[in-house]
Amino acid sequence: MSLSKKVKVGLDETRILILGSEILLGFQFQGAFRPTFERLPFHDRVIWVAALALITLTIALLITPSLQHRVVDDGRDTKRLLGVIGRCAGLALGPFALALGADLYLAVGPVLGLGPGVAAGLIACGLALLFWYGLEALKARNAGQRERTMTSREPEHEHTSLETKIEQMLTEARVVLPGAQALLGFQLVITFSEAFEKVPFASKLVHLIALGLLALTVIWLMAPAAFHRIVYAGEDTPEFHALGSRFLLAASVTLALGISADLGVAVAKVIASDAAGVASALVTLCLLTGLWHVYPILLRRRRDAAA
Repeated sequence: MSLSKKVKVGLDETRILILGSEILLGFQFQGAFRPTFERLPFHDRVIWVAALALITLTIALLITPSLQHRVVDDGRDTKRLLGVIGRCAGLALGPFALALGADLYLAVGPVLGLGPGVAAGLIACGLALLFWYGLEALKARNAGQRERTMTSREPEHEHTSLETKIEQMLTEARVVLPGAQALLGFQLVITFSEAFEKVPFASKLVHLIALGLLALTVIWLMAPAAFHRIVYAGEDTPEFHALGSRFLLAASVTLALGISADLGVAVAKVIASDAAGVASALVTLCLLTGLWHVYPILLRRRRDAAA
């Protein structure tokens, strides 16, 4: 398989995980505003916060390759990017498995009791780790050397046609878009809940700002397809590729701000501490902007300096 094909398949696999992760994040946010959530013991609320942090980390890792593809490689297929895709996907599955186990514990525990809840969470987490890491490790031990040897012989980069660049850029927008729309929908429903009426006005205002940022994210992600049809009549041009890439980068900025703001609101409500909410929002914003914007810019400058 060519390097270009491997990069495309790797990005497609990563994009599949992004959609599920963003939907799960939306459920996490909405769960904090359900009536029964307030009756959970404090240690279960701490577990919920941990699950929220884990799924946020998963999303941060999964979107990283696409943004490095835009910022560092200008949409070109490189061996460096292929390595980033593999590392980020591998790292993201771990926190996703832990978050899945924690959420099942929180769902089963109130219905069947502590024991069955713990058992359900451990089984789900264990099965996820087995099928996402364990079996792959056994397979890689037997057959991985040949694949690694073949990969090492590949060129550092291949020529990527403009058509392929635009196809991948549009695919990145299309796959992140449903998750962003689902997240926006979950956040809109929260505003009509009774629990939301009880939060302080400042938290309500932050939530509304986050809604605006998520709405802007959806607008940014839909813009490339609209421009491609209306302005460029479906033609592939360098100008459209550059414009679409800028829309995707703008969407990543508003998405990071929106997720961070709403995470702060949710944590402040769950822990009953405004300081904890502000701290969690700032940490999340630093994580997302660091992985999505600061680090890729540093890599691009290093690449330009080496060139």
